[in-house]
Amino acid sequence: MFDRAKQLFELQGKAKKLQNELRGMEFTGAELGGKVKVTVTGEQRVTAIDIDDSLISLTEKDSLIKFVTQATNAAIKKAQQSAANRTKEIMGGLGIPGL
Repeated sequence: MFDRAKQLFELQGKAKKLQNELRGMEFTGAELGGKVKVTVTGEQRVTAIDIDDSLISLTEKDSLIKFVTQATNAAIKKAQQSAANRTKEIMGGLGIPGL
């Protein structure tokens, strides 16, 4: 019983550390050969959107919105994958069955 409580306490500490690590990470998704870029934090907050000047005069608004959405989703997916990988590393190290 004491060992289980100790594992849970360690897990809480590692989860907090992971949260702090993710807060400091950034992920960028890009579309159209890098002409549309969106950057998000590990907490999945958009921090930057960059659109190449050549697209602004050539692209219709609906198309531009589509590409920004796709780039945002790509950046968020990268952040989610990184969080999942780090969580798996942390959980696997605790030796809890099924994790």
